[in-house]
Amino acid sequence: MKILLFGKGGQVGWELQRSLAPLGELVALDFDSVDLCGDFTQPQGLAHTIRRVRPDVIVNAAAHTAVDQAESEPERARTINALAPGVLAEEARKIGAWLVHYSTDYVFDGSGSRPWRETDTPSPLNVYGKTKLEGEQLIAAGCDKHLIFRTSWVYAARGGNFAKTMLRLAQERESLSVIDDQFGAPTGAELLADVTAHALRQVLQRPHDAGLYHLAAGGVTSWHGYAKWVIASAERSKVAIKIKATNVNPVPTRDFPTPAVRPLNSRLDTSRLQATFGLTLPPWQQGVERMLAEIL
Repeated sequence: MKILLFGKGGQVGWELQRSLAPLGELVALDFDSVDLCGDFTQPQGLAHTIRRVRPDVIVNAAAHTAVDQAESEPERARTINALAPGVLAEEARKIGAWLVHYSTDYVFDGSGSRPWRETDTPSPLNVYGKTKLEGEQLIAAGCDKHLIFRTSWVYAARGGNFAKTMLRLAQERESLSVIDDQFGAPTGAELLADVTAHALRQVLQRPHDAGLYHLAAGGVTSWHGYAKWVIASAERSKVAIKIKATNVNPVPTRDFPTPAVRPLNSRLDTSRLQATFGLTLPPWQQGVERMLAEIL
C-alpha cells in the first residue's frame, strides 16, 4: 500500500509520519517540498502530485490554522482549507484512493454546553471555521472513500503550544489572566495520529465505516482550568524551573478581543467514533502529562 501524506511538518503531520509508516510505503510532503508539489496554495500542483504518485491513501494534515490571520486573508484561507482539499477528493475518486482529512470544532457556533454531535448543524463564526466547513463539504461530495476527523485544541511536544506559553509566562509574571468561559478538551497530535492509523486499517477492510467523526481526548476543561493544571503539574514535577505566578485569574473572552470570534463551547461528542472503531479515548490530562514530561 502506498500512502501520500501532506503537511508532514506540522504537529499532526509529524506524528502521522510515525503512525502511518508501518502501514505501507509512505510519501510525505510539506508546503516547500521540491520534487513533488505539497503547496496548498497551488491546488492543481497537488493534483499533478497525486497523478504521479498514484497512492492508495491520501492523508491531509495541511491547513491554514492561523485563525485571526484568516480574517484578513479569506481567499488564501479558502484556497488552502477548502479548494485544495476539494481537489484532493476529486483526484482520490479518479484513482479509487481513500482520503483522510482533519477538520475542527470551529465549524460550530459554540452555543450551549452539550457536546457537539456529527449530526448537529454547523454554523461557523469566523473565516477559518467557514473555510474548514467548505472543505468538509467538498470532500464529502467529491469522494465517497473518505474519513474526516473533527478535533479541537490540538497540541504537541514539538512546536509551540498553550501549555508551553503558560509555563513561560508563569516563570516571568506573578499573576496571569486566562479565559475561563471557553470549554473543550486539549487533544494531542499523538492521539490523533494513532487513532487515524487504527481507523484507516479498519475502513480498508470495512469501507462502510467511511464518513465524518468527532475525535478529541476525553473530559472537558476551560483554558483557565488547563493553565492551572499545567502549572500545578510543573510544580509537582520538581523540575529546575521556578514558578513565579501565584495567581491564575479567570477572565471572560470579552476581556481578550481578537479579530476572529471564538466559539465558547468546543466540546465534541466522540461516542460515534469510539463505537465504530472499538476505541476508548483517554482523558485529556493523560496526554498533556506525557507532553509535559517531554518538555520539562
